[in-house]
Amino acid sequence: MISSSPDHWDRSFSSTPSGDHTSRGWYQSSAAPSWLMIGDLDPSTSAVDIGAGASVWVDEALDRGWSDLTVLDWSPVALDLSQARLGARAASVTWVEVDVLTWTPPRTFGLWHDRAVLHFLLEDDDRARYGQVLRAATAPGSVVVIGGFGPSGPEMCAGLPVRRQSVADFEALFGTEFTIERTFEQSHVRPDKNTQDYLWVRALRNG
Repeated sequence: MISSSPDHWDRSFSSTPSGDHTSRGWYQSSAAPSWLMIGDLDPSTSAVDIGAGASVWVDEALDRGWSDLTVLDWSPVALDLSQARLGARAASVTWVEVDVLTWTPPRTFGLWHDRAVLHFLLEDDDRARYGQVLRAATAPGSVVVIGGFGPSGPEMCAGLPVRRQSVADFEALFGTEFTIERTFEQSHVRPDKNTQDYLWVRALRNG
């Protein structure tokens, strides 16, 4: 079985039939579902984008006046794509090339944002480690926004198996330390016009 790794994602971002990563199924031209869940958080909030890939979320955050941004991914190819796209604006972002499961956050953030990382964690131990990193990177009052394949979502993505999410799965991940404030079901339209069902949650770290 193919496993998730930096090399796998480097190939996914650089080796497509058209030579363009924007043709891949996960691509979205706008991070609107994320902003729907982030809502009216103040742009002065510190934010970390987990497993960002080459997402345009960071572009839109800068456009919206966010200034304390950290972008994390383990694929150098993906991070290079984002930095090249941003040009001079990339200098205002903190870039972290690391596996989130091995990351030791150097600080806490007011917003933890993850689109489509959690569903690649198949094993309970990996999900538990994800939860540990999440707790280390947040503080009371921090907001967590996570989007992953929902109960009717696909079973594979980018050639890898995924673990579909339910609200109960998120409740188990968060435990008593977070309160789920909102959920949202999204039908993501892929570049090939097929759809994938996502489940989004917004949670608050309890005081």
